[in-house]
Amino acid sequence: MFDLIANTASDIYVFSQSTVYEWLVQPLAFDLGLGGLMEDGYEVSGWLVIGMFQIIVIALLFAPLERLRPVEKVIYSRAVYTDMIYTVIHRLGFFRLFFFFSVAPFLDNAFGWLHTKGFSPVQLEDLVPGVTDIGWVSFILYLVVFDFLGYWIHRAQHQWGWWWTLHSVHHSQRQMTIWSDSRNHLLDDVIHAILFSLIALFIGIEPSQYVGIVCLTQLAESFQHANIKLSFGRLGERLWVSPRFHRIHHSVGVGHEFRQGALGGHNFAILLPIWDLLFRTSLFENRYDPTGIRDQVENDVDYGDGFLSQQWLGLIRFSKAIITKFSPA
Repeated sequence: MFDLIANTASDIYVFSQSTVYEWLVQPLAFDLGLGGLMEDGYEVSGWLVIGMFQIIVIALLFAPLERLRPVEKVIYSRAVYTDMIYTVIHRLGFFRLFFFFSVAPFLDNAFGWLHTKGFSPVQLEDLVPGVTDIGWVSFILYLVVFDFLGYWIHRAQHQWGWWWTLHSVHHSQRQMTIWSDSRNHLLDDVIHAILFSLIALFIGIEPSQYVGIVCLTQLAESFQHANIKLSFGRLGERLWVSPRFHRIHHSVGVGHEFRQGALGGHNFAILLPIWDLLFRTSLFENRYDPTGIRDQVENDVDYGDGFLSQQWLGLIRFSKAIITKFSPA
């Protein structure tokens, strides 16, 4: 049954990818003089298809669920509209277009050079023989690997001051909704995309499985940010990240501090709360606190009202952090 569903989904995906590539990406690439990047362009087409699918699911499935039992009334409509702009930029492939036509070629060249020097990526199927013979087993295994690494990257975003200056854009949303997941500083997105691309190359995951994992993860993250009073119960909360579990991560003070003024927080898991349980960062209290950042709420620190101001202020904070970190004492 899994193979039948997977093959059907794959056929639909390949047809849609080819159509988008032929009618949109390929002409655009040639117009921009980037005809030598056609292989990357075909991959971009796949991300466009996945993004369109995600937005349809968010709008037609998640949005009605969000209205059933909201945590709070939406009063910052402009902030929600800004999050929708982020979602369009990120999920409809505009960010991927930028990434694949700028950063990705450098990564490909770097790995090509390493290959000529005798470097070979670690293939996960070599470490776990036979794993690629069963599609759903290899998919779950790769999903767990990426989720584990995602947990530690997320912790770094909260504990390394320079990185927090960028990631704080995401946490500055005081009215979380299904559109809030993509609210990130673009430089933060670039760093994140580079890290996961490198991981994918190192462990040898098939491109189709990588796309599937990213699609599932992003849809789950969109639902986690929903303005909905929902937990998965005592057992379910420990198996999969719920909106209640993730809202605690966004709670003022609790989510981004180990103690007042000390960067850190709770509930860093992307999909599987087991990592928070193992590394003692979980908080399963039944609470639905206001969201935001302490200095934003208590000291009225400005994190920006719109897309451009949020990006600019984040870049200013980041620059100051880097200068402070590397300036002579």
